[in-house]
Amino acid sequence: MTTTLTFPVLLRLIDERSSAFRAAVASAPSLDVQVPTCPEWTLFDLAQHIGEGRRAWAATVAAGPAPAKSAAEGAPAAPREREALLAWLAESTEQLLDALREAGPDRGCWTWWGASQSPQTCGAVARHQLQQIAVHTYDAQVTVGAPEPLPDEVALDGVEEFLSTCVATTSAWPHKPTAFDFHATEGHSWCLTVDGDGARSTRISAPGTTPVAAADEGPNAAGVSVRGTASELVLFVYDRIPADSLQIEGDAGLFDLLRAWEPEE
Repeated sequence: MTTTLTFPVLLRLIDERSSAFRAAVASAPSLDVQVPTCPEWTLFDLAQHIGEGRRAWAATVAAGPAPAKSAAEGAPAAPREREALLAWLAESTEQLLDALREAGPDRGCWTWWGASQSPQTCGAVARHQLQQIAVHTYDAQVTVGAPEPLPDEVALDGVEEFLSTCVATTSAWPHKPTAFDFHATEGHSWCLTVDGDGARSTRISAPGTTPVAAADEGPNAAGVSVRGTASELVLFVYDRIPADSLQIEGDAGLFDLLRAWEPEE
């Protein structure tokens, strides 16, 4: 599935979210504070993950369709001193953005999501990288006590990006076929269908724009539906906020099955 965001907009938003991440790190009382949404990490660990990840993907984009060699070889380690760490993070982001600008959106690129609905292109990498930095920026903001919703244009693309990249697969769903509907209060909706052919995501009409029968009948009728702002939906699917933060109708236990599912690619 393709994004509604243009490649230049994706790069701009990656830069903006990266700046917001650094701002949160800069405001923290200590780099050793625990990240509530990633409890196994300190804020320094989260920053290290962000920087190393952007450098690794920069190398992957530069390598094209072939898997890149480890970007960690010979790369500078994340510095412990805060100002140096912020500079290292900024450089990590710029390496990624430079690699993406050089490659362009249509160039082939190795990715781990070969069996998904997302293409193996640099444009798809940029799209996923935006969601990664956006969610981890939220993590950093929660850590310093100043969480903010994801920007609308980031979040509205984020629901579909997650479903089509992180969930879609050709591996058989090991349970009774069903569907999950996701409704953003901004007026966008998506359906994830799971059955013996795997998991597939589609855009659907928002409630109120189609006849009730079309939405509630047929083999793809949703077993559960969830409604919230696009930001809330993204944070929910990434396990950042609990289910009771949203409006859920149907069998909420299906989400437990979906999260526990480990498709064999």
